[in-house]
Formats: sequence, C-alpha cells, structure tokens
Amino acid sequence: MGSTGNIKSRVFGPSTSTPCTRSHQIGALALVAVTFFATRLLDQSFSSSISSSSTFNGNGYESNIIRFSEDDGSVRWPLRGYGPYISLKIYVYDENEIDGLKQLLYGRDGKISADSCLKGQWGTQVKIHRLLLKSRFRTHKKAEADLFFVPSYVKCVRMMGGLNDKEINQTYVKVLSQMPYFRLSGGRDHIFVFPSGAGAHLFKSWATYINRSIILTPEGDRTDKRDTSAFNTWKDIIIPGNVDDGMTTNGVRLVEPLPLSKRKYLANYLGRAQGKLGRLQLIDLAKQFPHKLESPELKFSGPDKLGRTDYFLHLRNAKFCLAPRGESSWTLRFYESFFVECVPVLLSDQAELPFQNVVDYSQISIKWPSSRIGVHLLDYLESIPDKRIEEMIGRGRKLRCLWVYGPDSEACSAFIGILWELQRKTRQFHHSSETFWLHNGSIVNRDLVEFYKWKAPMPLP
Repeated sequence: MGSTGNIKSRVFGPSTSTPCTRSHQIGALALVAVTFFATRLLDQSFSSSISSSSTFNGNGYESNIIRFSEDDGSVRWPLRGYGPYISLKIYVYDENEIDGLKQLLYGRDGKISADSCLKGQWGTQVKIHRLLLKSRFRTHKKAEADLFFVPSYVKCVRMMGGLNDKEINQTYVKVLSQMPYFRLSGGRDHIFVFPSGAGAHLFKSWATYINRSIILTPEGDRTDKRDTSAFNTWKDIIIPGNVDDGMTTNGVRLVEPLPLSKRKYLANYLGRAQGKLGRLQLIDLAKQFPHKLESPELKFSGPDKLGRTDYFLHLRNAKFCLAPRGESSWTLRFYESFFVECVPVLLSDQAELPFQNVVDYSQISIKWPSSRIGVHLLDYLESIPDKRIEEMIGRGRKLRCLWVYGPDSEACSAFIGILWELQRKTRQFHHSSETFWLHNGSIVNRDLVEFYKWKAPMPLP
C-alpha cells in the first residue's frame, strides 16, 4: 500500500490541500470574465480580417485576389498557387532555326510583314512574340528552359493569303518534327498563340499534335461550329484581346472618357449583326428605344466608313457598353469598354475571361443571360444608381492595365499577367509516350537512342 500511495501522491498531488476561501472564489470569477471578453474580442477581430481579405476595397484586391501597390501602382499576384515572384526561363525559337517557321510568320513567299500583322484585334500574336524576345525571362539555352515559345502569325498570314488551311497544317507538322524538346515532353512545355475566335482550330490537326501544349488565346469556346473546343481550362491561358494602341498609351489617347453626367445614352452596341440572334435583338431594341440604346449602322468602307476615333467617340457616350457574342464567344468590345470608362455588359454565355484566378469580374462588369435580351435588360441597367456605376468604373480603371501589352519592366501589363499564369504551368520533369529514362538518368527514345543524339525529322508523340 505504501508504494501505491507514493505513486498516487506523485501523480495526483498530496491528499491535503489549501481550503477554498472567498478570495479564491472572487479571483476565479474574475479570471472567467477576463477570458470570456478576451475570446470575444479576438473572435471579432479574426472575423473582420476574414471578411476584409475576401472583398474589394479602395486600396485594391487582397488575399487570393491581385493587389495594387499604392506607391507605384504595380500589381502583385497572390502567393497561393503563384509564389512570391516570377521565376521563369523561356526559350523562343528563332525564325532561322527551324525549316518552315518563316512560312508560319511571313507566308509562303515571305512577303507579309510583322508590322502588318501587328494591327487589329489579332495583333497579340506579334506583340507576345516581340515582348518575349526582349524579356528578362528569356533564355538562349534550351537545356535550362522551363518553357518553349513557338512564334507564328498564322491568323494574319491566312487572312492575307500567305498560306491556306492545308499549307498551315502541313507546315506546322513539319516544324514540330524538327523540335527534339517538343518530342521530349510531348509538347507539354511548348507555348502557342492563337489570337482569334478560331483558336487552335487554325491548325487543323491541333488535336493530334498539340493537344498537350499550352495555348494562349482569347477564345474559350468554339463549339458552335466545331465538335469540340480547343481550349482546356487546366493547361491553356485566356489572354486579353488587342485593344487599339491609341487607347492604351499612357500619354494622350485617341479619345478621353466623358463624365457620367454628360453621356447621352444609357447603353450602346457598336457592331454588325452578322446574322447572330443576340446582335439582331440589340439592333431591334435600339430602334424601339433610340433615346436609351445607341446602335448605329456601321460602315467599314466607302465615304461613310467609321474611323477608329469615331468608333471610340460613340463608345464613350454611354454608361454601359453591350458586348454580345459574334462568330465566337469572345468579344474585343469587352476590353475596349474599360478605356472609355463604360461598364461592359457581357452578353455571351460561353465567354471565358483572362486571369479569372485573381480578378473578380463581378466588381467591374456585368454578365447578363443572352436569352434575356430585351426591355427588361434596359430596365435593369436604368435601375443601377450612378454611384454604383462610378464605383465599378473606378475599379475597372485600376485593373485595365492588365489588358495592355507592355513589357515586363512595367508595373502592370497583360504580359506580366501571362507570365504569372505560365509560371503555374511549369514542371520539374517532362516525358511523353515516346520518352523513356534509364537508371543513370539518361533520357532515351523507343530505340534507346539518347536524347542529345535525336535527329530531325522525328516522329511526333
């Protein structure tokens, strides 16, 4: 019993204890009260921080949304999924390096200039190429590259008669068969730009050869005329359309925004009908309510041709800019609206938007069902107070730098946004169905030929 008593004494303490007095009781009650109020205070503080970190405030986006520096206006991507800074090495294939690449850039006769392809809504194919050539994230060493960029201006080349669809397809296959690193990864680390609504369908055999590659495109849906969309949410990147440089420069712009009180119309739609239901409905609606909705007949040739300055003068004269789908789901008008400080109203159900991981579009735009275009749309827009419209315009003013294709030296640009998104696509290890490795770490093909001995042309994965 003695040993057992000693164990109990060591564990539970001696059997005798100090009597509980009134002073002890008062002290215990005071401790309970202090603990209760301290817990409530901390709980309120924590709830407040959670609420403020998930919403937009006057200083910018926080938490898992992009933030803007008050000092220089630079944009900061969230740490989650991106990291503290951009750390990329991108190899850009040279036009003289691979037989056939020049044809994808300048056409079969080499007569199409890059400057002529720089204009218009498809100019991103040239801008991204040029920006990468001058980027501090470019590497000239393939062996150290995280990603590989394949330059091509095929949308422009096709539009200008430089190559037909069959020639584009054959030339792409020819080019890809000369790229050992493309075969090594199965194309997973190779980047292609397709700047129009057709997306990667410009390359007819895209599903066979580049279905694993990273595609940069403004178009997230092309199922209206195709059996399948070429856009894949998990590997591809939606990019902004190419807004006229005259509206995106930091100096004097083609057109400056009007004060909200001086705008003549509630909303406008500036575009052709193209036989599309939503566009036809808007044009008809403008005829019924000409004092609310402007939709002039646009002429692109002849003496009454609408110039680019006139176009933006019309666009700025309404509180809301309506952006229905056309031949495809994406619409350049959505991006143009921000530069005349008109709230964009997206009327394209399948549209995808750039940088959706970090941008809350409900704070800067409106998306309305295309199946409900009619008087109720105008009634809804008319019910929105000017104060709320001004708030949305203010937020859009801060974010619109993400639609501008400037160099990576600028604090905020579409190019910076694309680089951040590309960083999420990098892999430490690459292989394909035609890539194998041995115990010593060497990479070989199906015939056990080591990677550095692979010769073009190669069978494509």
